[in-house]
Amino acid sequence: MSLKVGIVRFPGANCDYDAWKAVEHGKGQAHWLWQTDYFDPSAYDAILVPGGFSFGDYLRAGALAARSAVMKSVKEASLKGVPVLGICNGFQILCEAGLLPGALVKNEGLRFLDQWSSLTLKNKNKFWAADYLEGTEISLPIAHGEGRFYLEEDEVKKLYDSNQVWWTYRKNPNGSVSDIAGVSNKEGNVCALMPHPERAMAPWMGGDLGAKFFASFAGGSL
Repeated sequence: MSLKVGIVRFPGANCDYDAWKAVEHGKGQAHWLWQTDYFDPSAYDAILVPGGFSFGDYLRAGALAARSAVMKSVKEASLKGVPVLGICNGFQILCEAGLLPGALVKNEGLRFLDQWSSLTLKNKNKFWAADYLEGTEISLPIAHGEGRFYLEEDEVKKLYDSNQVWWTYRKNPNGSVSDIAGVSNKEGNVCALMPHPERAMAPWMGGDLGAKFFASFAGGSL
């Protein structure tokens, strides 16, 4: 039985439909969750917070979206163990909402980056990209102006000690501390990364290694 996946939608998002198609590619059942929605935290098997420029990135990237009604329900769902994945702006939103540690700030050089980046899986996650083994190297596209992950040095050590560093950049494009490209919460059900797996679903897109991020939906294994 395929999984029911909620996709959070904000004004200014531009990757929400890409996330929808990625869920369908993984044989999941996609459903919109609007920014004004409150929803039953037990109603969905997984939740995606996609990329874009929610609310035009006013104040800070993700700051306004993190305070939307729908995020209260996303937080409740995460506390019940529902898997949540944030991509790019979704990473920023989850950090702003306090569901993940750290913050995403302006890239070194203050330039928007639109390119492919090589990543290494530091810690295997049983919910997202579960078919990849630790040490796996893949390439995914990035597209962000505020993608530099920041956290105090002693807190970064805690992330590594608790296996919360999910992906790292092989060649750091934006100045992220310790080359961090993606992290998880301590429980592992909330994950996020700046690169876009939903933009690497097929060879014609430049690569298909993002498809494994969404491969568990059909089997109901999240």
